[in-house]
Amino acid sequence: MSNLNTNNLPVAVVVGATSKWQSDGRNTKLAHGKVLDDSALPVGMRWGVGGAIAQKFALEGFFTVLTTRTASNAAALSDAIVDQGGQCMVVELDLISEDSIATAFKTIRNEAGDPDVLVYNAGYLEGRDLPPEKELLEHIEVSMFDTAQHIASRGPFLVAKEVLPAMRKKNAGSFLFSNNSKSLRGTKRNTGESLYYPRVMMRTLAQVLTEEYSEHGVHVANVVIDGLIDSPGTRALPKAQENPDIVINPIKIAEAFYYLHTQDRSCWTHELQLTPFPTKPTF
Repeated sequence: MSNLNTNNLPVAVVVGATSKWQSDGRNTKLAHGKVLDDSALPVGMRWGVGGAIAQKFALEGFFTVLTTRTASNAAALSDAIVDQGGQCMVVELDLISEDSIATAFKTIRNEAGDPDVLVYNAGYLEGRDLPPEKELLEHIEVSMFDTAQHIASRGPFLVAKEVLPAMRKKNAGSFLFSNNSKSLRGTKRNTGESLYYPRVMMRTLAQVLTEEYSEHGVHVANVVIDGLIDSPGTRALPKAQENPDIVINPIKIAEAFYYLHTQDRSCWTHELQLTPFPTKPTF
């Protein structure tokens, strides 16, 4: 394989670089029944958190790797990064498949190099389309639970195994989790919500990796995004239109991730909670 990172730029990998709420995302189609026009949105907001983080690191001089289950999902984001003068590549990665994860990171190492930053931003919508009469756990299909566990727990475990050895040997690197408020404690799943309580395991993994790898120079942090994130699909929701102040700007979330990566190692942050000003922080 050829090395695409010809300038030997530092490498930032965004696992889940696109959004379920982008203009043609799965949640957007589920909630609105159609693809939305995103041409009026600033380019930094069109692909949610993953897209904003990818653009931020590319603008800061990183060779940015966009992972997604289907490469075409990230084509517009890749074009936007190139238009902004950045360098990137798209790698297909299915977090439900151990072989897919291994193949993807072999490609990344061969064509870009060992990651200096890994942002785990994968999401899922399992459970979101269940009707009100099926809120209780007894109605959750095992396949839904399995997918949630793959994305929230097993997936980051396997990704960590792929990238942490090189970071440990280099005595440097950042492994950052994009998480949500459901990771803070177990709460019931309400109608319209994904099966998010496995996110507690993601937070726990971040805590474990902090204890194991901080002394080896690897910065691990769990970022709790505590609210509705701006994107084409979420912006069109009634609750966002009625109270736009409750919507979090993904460009500013991306700045928080970059801040974490650039922190001096004498004062690392290991958990960061981002909450819009009109709402009380979840705990």
